[in-house]
Amino acid sequence: MDRRELADFLRSRRERITPADVGLAAGPRRRTPGLRREEVAQLAYISTEYYTRLEQARAPRPSLEVLAQVARALRLSDAERDHLHHLAGTPPGPPPGPSREVRQSIVDLLHRLPQAAAIVISAAHEVIAWNDLAAALMEDFSALSRRDRNLVRRPFLGPHPRSGRLYGVSDGAEFAISSVQHLRAASARYPGDAELTGLVAELLDGSEEFAALWAAHDVTASPTLCKTFHHPVVGPVVVNCDVLDIADRDQRVVIYTAAPGSPSEEALRLLSVVGTQRLDVPG
Repeated sequence: MDRRELADFLRSRRERITPADVGLAAGPRRRTPGLRREEVAQLAYISTEYYTRLEQARAPRPSLEVLAQVARALRLSDAERDHLHHLAGTPPGPPPGPSREVRQSIVDLLHRLPQAAAIVISAAHEVIAWNDLAAALMEDFSALSRRDRNLVRRPFLGPHPRSGRLYGVSDGAEFAISSVQHLRAASARYPGDAELTGLVAELLDGSEEFAALWAAHDVTASPTLCKTFHHPVVGPVVVNCDVLDIADRDQRVVIYTAAPGSPSEEALRLLSVVGTQRLDVPG
């Protein structure tokens, strides 16, 4: 255990995080750059005295549980988490759970694609970022709870606000199968994540179809290159489906585009104006 390097690393990570980053008020008399030690301790569910000793290179080797809690409190990336473990003299284990934090550059990318509907999904198949056109084409994700933004839970357990299995997509059955395969692979990567384990248990208990697919132990999903959304306002929208992997965060960017000059391109253009309004509902 390299106590001095560990102390310096923790201090450097603490000083780069603002109170607003973790939902805390800065207050008028803050002189400390970043978070205070007691704030990190509170976020990590450990005592302020123990965390202070870590930053002063006076603490004994932290446990795996403490390292995981500190890494979460300091919002460490996977690479930084591994480095923390090495400094503490404890080999890093598997990542604690699928990352839900989307890089700002990726969020900016989504909004620079005005003619494409784009979302970011986590390893657990939760929609964690989207642009306006994706909300208009699929659903207003900002109005949903985290639970209802999960694209594995929705096809098997609902709710289904539109006709069809999932946003009226033409490949609803195929998507359901591939989502189970992705979820099984993710479960192997994050065996200790309680939220992911709970999701699988809920699906096994609530859907016989999911249970049958899960029992097949398949983990290889074929990509879908084209699909049709049956939208209640603009009708069928045929889109190309491209997926970009964000390897360091185990996330995927899904981009839906229509062929240039096609009726579907016109439909997307209309949706970009209409947004999430419902023109099919009387005012």
